[in-house]
Amino acid sequence: MLADVPDPLRLTGHDLTPEDVERVARGDADTTLDAVARERMSASRATIEDLVTAGEAVYGVTTGFGDLATRRIEPADARRLQENLLVSHAVGVGPAHDRETVRAMLLLRANTLARGQSGCRPVLVERLIDLLRLGIHPTVPEQGSVGASGDLAPLAHLALPLIGRGEAEFGGERLPGGDALRRAGLEPLSLEAKEGLALLNGTQQMTAIGSLVLLDAERLAASASVVAAMSTEALLGTDVAFAAAYHAARPHPGQARTAAELRHLLRDSQLQRSHHGESHKVQDPYSVRCIPQVHGATRDALAYTRGVLHIEMNSATDNPLVFPDGSDADPGALATGGGTVISGGNFHGQPVALAMDFAKLAIAELGSISERRTALLTDGRMSGLPPFLVADAGLNSGLMLLQYTAAALVSENKVLVHPSSADSIPTSANQEDHVSMGPIAARHARDVLRNVERVVALELLCAAQGLDFRLTDGLRPGKGVSEAHERIREVVPHLDTDRDPGPDIAAATALLRSGELLDLLPALA
Repeated sequence: MLADVPDPLRLTGHDLTPEDVERVARGDADTTLDAVARERMSASRATIEDLVTAGEAVYGVTTGFGDLATRRIEPADARRLQENLLVSHAVGVGPAHDRETVRAMLLLRANTLARGQSGCRPVLVERLIDLLRLGIHPTVPEQGSVGASGDLAPLAHLALPLIGRGEAEFGGERLPGGDALRRAGLEPLSLEAKEGLALLNGTQQMTAIGSLVLLDAERLAASASVVAAMSTEALLGTDVAFAAAYHAARPHPGQARTAAELRHLLRDSQLQRSHHGESHKVQDPYSVRCIPQVHGATRDALAYTRGVLHIEMNSATDNPLVFPDGSDADPGALATGGGTVISGGNFHGQPVALAMDFAKLAIAELGSISERRTALLTDGRMSGLPPFLVADAGLNSGLMLLQYTAAALVSENKVLVHPSSADSIPTSANQEDHVSMGPIAARHARDVLRNVERVVALELLCAAQGLDFRLTDGLRPGKGVSEAHERIREVVPHLDTDRDPGPDIAAATALLRSGELLDLLPALA
């Protein structure tokens, strides 16, 4: 019996989600162009062709680009203009994006063109889908975009293989773009008027990075509840501060959700009952007592980021935009019998830039508070546990250095969270005089996320070790904490004497990234 094959993801330009992006970027899901979207694209293409035939001056179609917008281009040179645009703008530098980011960029570019407001032929979207289907992944350097007239340099590199230029990875080998197409049985496209510009103007680099960061950060923020609950038990922290009534008095959604998760993880805890009412447990340090407030604020910030990215990935971020029926156009827009064209600035990445700056700060705070719990766990004077969580301290350093590494990563994040969107350097002879720096915000958010994953993994190792010592008294932690403790112990054994910590850190990090702790959380509305 054949296994069920999921239906291809239909690109409409209107309803893509971050989860869809992940399905294609990481899961190699199939995609196809929606039939209605194809009709919209054909209608907007007819508008462009009418304007070219009429000899109208249309930015990027019959004119140069940026500060060269006053230079008129003859219709006979339209094709060469579009190819020159891609070649001249492919000035990215630095390391190449990984495979999943490139796939996300290809999908997002196809989806925005599918809206039918960029004036390009449906064949462009079909060919982008071909690249995804066949595993032809353009080589796209990470650096070079200021995030204003779209992610110009990265998107130029993304588009070059369509015309047989640039480089692409195919079958595990990096090849000239034309060779990659030939090996896959494809011919290079010949771009028509407006199509080079349609491939370049947009925020798909920053949105691709941001979408994948968002999903990983959401999983990490939820997993951090599990790790924090383990630390709470190991530190003999009280669950009183997580009471539902208390958090209902300040009903931020993320705070309420995190508190509910902690209550669920700590349910039926014998450790909690053993020290309720003790005077030294009236109030815990903030890194324990304020877990819902800090973790919850991060989750609310990520919810805002999700909303921005969802809008962005289903938006027309090209310039100029085509309105085939003219119904939404201003009376002053350039018009033809088949519709209107409006030139503006939807390619400006400010919404995404601000969201990613917010996200990276929020993610960094998960690491900041996690490191403080690691410091408590390894300090025997604060925790009541053996110094540095090892039985024979002195002869053994135990987990002392885990807190050092967490501190170094948290310190590095303090530099990375500087708001990229606060900077602007004018480009194109001051025609493009305010830019978003959104790609930098997105890349830094990714780097912060990777650091925080490791910081929380270090806390997980310390919390598990601390729980080992608590369990010798015969008292069981909460049901969720018990299960989490068993899962980390399946991949990382108890530390009796000093050993190479590298494999333990890698295993704990992999456990977090896998999302294997998430089923321990309650299913909340």
